[in-house]
Amino acid sequence: MRNCTLYGARIADMDALHTALSEGLGFPAWYGRNLDALYDLLTEPMEPVTLTIYDFDTLSETLGEKGAALRRVLNDAGQENEALTVLLLGHEDEI
Repeated sequence: MRNCTLYGARIADMDALHTALSEGLGFPAWYGRNLDALYDLLTEPMEPVTLTIYDFDTLSETLGEKGAALRRVLNDAGQENEALTVLLLGHEDEI
């Protein structure tokens, strides 16, 4: 089982988000670095993965409209792929 943990307050923009996701989840070099490509990779067959993003509300605010779209993509992918667990936590949930 693979675990990927991100801290939303440390991610400054979409480019940084895609870099963190790509590194944390081991995406291939051809990853398209957009939300459609993210959904496609997250819904393909994979080993069990837990993706945890702490302080997601801050990340969502930082990303503006793309923050809401990111939430939808991650939630939809988690529902579509039983091997993927997505945890979007607030700052009060910090370890």
